Amino acid sequence: MSALPDLREKVAVVTGGATGIGRGIAEQFRAEGMRVVIADIEPETLRNTAAEIDAVGIHTDVSDLESVRALARSATERFGTVHVICNNAGIGPIARIADMTIEDWHWMIGVNLYGVVHGVQTFLPILAANDDGGHIVNTSSIAGLVAQPRLGAYSVTKSGVVALTETLAAELEQAGSKVGATVLCPGAVRTNIHKSSRNRPRRHAGGGLADFDVSRVDNPAYRWITSREAGEVVVRAVKRGDLYALTHPESYGMVEQRHQAIAAAYERAAEDVGSIREVAPSDAR
Repeated sequence: MSALPDLREKVAVVTGGATGIGRGIAEQFRAEGMRVVIADIEPETLRNTAAEIDAVGIHTDVSDLESVRALARSATERFGTVHVICNNAGIGPIARIADMTIEDWHWMIGVNLYGVVHGVQTFLPILAANDDGGHIVNTSSIAGLVAQPRLGAYSVTKSGVVALTETLAAELEQAGSKVGATVLCPGAVRTNIHKSSRNRPRRHAGGGLADFDVSRVDNPAYRWITSREAGEVVVRAVKRGDLYALTHPESYGMVEQRHQAIAAAYERAAEDVGSIREVAPSDAR
């Protein structure tokens, strides 16, 4: 897996970079001496954050391919190239699958999955053209590894991000590319993703998805961390070329339960195949 051990003077683009995990990533990149472009859908917050961390701010809607292409043009016109793209922008309202409308699905998939697809497709050729390589970081979630009630749509999109990144990493390695790929799967991070509905577009109005009160989230399994801590995890992953970037090692128990359930299903399947073969009529005549 390709890595970028020295980030000084390199160029990073971070979507959803005005707040939350995106801001934490951008701050840590700036601390490493990188030149940073943050993209966000909230203009005022974008301007304020860009000024506070000394970054370039570009208004972007990641669900719109042309908006992401405009982001890439602006970044390359300003700095000449891009070395790291963090496809981080996301939303996180919750609902039971049975209560969701098709507009809920369009909104969630448009931002959380197509936003990543647009970023990969737009920036990969730019990174690949660098003599010193590049890196793609796609933000998923622990919910991309383990499904939970009321997080169904969110888990669908975040599982897709995991699969996209794993496939991309394998293809890049097979091609001998100098571009690496990382999927960030954070656990509980103090952000404002629980207020996602403030940015819901009119074209996707109406539905069952709702914001949640983060103060009422019962999460005894592991701790809440800051967005800056999540940013530190990303920096380490990019420098080492890690495929998986995890913030909460204590959450492995949930992932292990899923793996055990799949392993048990394989054992049952093997037993079933053996039984079928035993009772199958012989082809010998």
